[in-house]
Amino acid sequence: MPVYQLDEGLWFPNPKYGGPDGLFAVGGDLSVYRLLLAYSHGIFPWYAYQLYDEPHWYCPMERFVIFPKEIHISHSMKQLMRQGKYHITIDHDFEGVINACSKADSRNTDMGAWLGPQMIRAYTQLHKMGIAHSVEVWEVEGTENNTSIPRHLVGGLYGIDLNGAFFGESMFSLVPSASKLALIHLAQHLEKKGYSFIDCQFETPHLLSMGGRHITYEEYMSILNANAHKKKE
Repeated sequence: MPVYQLDEGLWFPNPKYGGPDGLFAVGGDLSVYRLLLAYSHGIFPWYAYQLYDEPHWYCPMERFVIFPKEIHISHSMKQLMRQGKYHITIDHDFEGVINACSKADSRNTDMGAWLGPQMIRAYTQLHKMGIAHSVEVWEVEGTENNTSIPRHLVGGLYGIDLNGAFFGESMFSLVPSASKLALIHLAQHLEKKGYSFIDCQFETPHLLSMGGRHITYEEYMSILNANAHKKKE
């Protein structure tokens, strides 16, 4: 399958001609406008920055997503949520979350770390614009005036909010199940706001156990385009 070389122009070729893993283009940049164009078509950057100088762009034809109302909360997770050991917030520490994700960076470590300085700068800029968001899980240490006091950031996730969908980028856990708590909180939050799905990019056992499933790229884009149309009305 061909892998297209991007230039400075703001464009992407048809991702349907990419390889089985979804890789279809390299090059270009991580500018805000290119990233917004990419995500609006289900495209995302992912590359081992220590090995390659240029972004690699992926768009799998089988998309792994979680529909917020289908999030699966196991019995053990329900018990953990009732214990009140953790406090969960949104957009309280985006920098802390993305940097913790970069240190965890377990996605294809044999190929080299992917969440490098250039990616962090790009998504931090999107966060400042209100497009990228984080969910933080804090370990609670005591209470004050019957209010839990969050002390240590122990888990979280971040991603892109666009066209009624959330595009998950990375998550981390410093204690067991912290990233699951973040994902459950996100799904419940998005369901209340009427969001369509959380794009998980690739299947993992962790995400599969929480209700993730595959849909075709055609169905995926149909949902995104319908959301974009509603937003314009």
